[in-house]
Amino acid sequence: MTDDDREKADDSTKGDADPAKTDDEPPAGWSLWNDEPRGRRILVFRPDVFNEGNDLPAECIPTILVSNRSRAKRPGASQIPTDTWHVVLTLEPDVEAVVEDYESREAAVAGANELARRFAAGDVDYRAAYQLPREDYLDRLDSVVEA
Repeated sequence: MTDDDREKADDSTKGDADPAKTDDEPPAGWSLWNDEPRGRRILVFRPDVFNEGNDLPAECIPTILVSNRSRAKRPGASQIPTDTWHVVLTLEPDVEAVVEDYESREAAVAGANELARRFAAGDVDYRAAYQLPREDYLDRLDSVVEA
């Protein structure tokens, strides 16, 4: 490859990205709650409606956690880093609707944003995550997701 070829290749990749939007930004309806450099990232869905003033309790806010920490259920395990990045959608503290694994943080962040888009579009079956029926709550959640 000549120097001219290299310059053309470099120039062809410039200007493709929209400077106003980055791949790291969460999709509509989701807010970035925490983003540690090279570490955990937390997205929350519609914090404007999951609060004390509404009929959707704050502890039930749909949350997506990106982390490379161990998912083992023993004390202190969550402090141990792993080589695998996890994207976990929780609907309340002990209700996980989706768990996905990735090889890098960058892939996990992109996967989390895609999961957030699928959730907001109604393409995640969160009802299946519940062992005990909570029909009134889930009907109300449906109305927020569909809004």
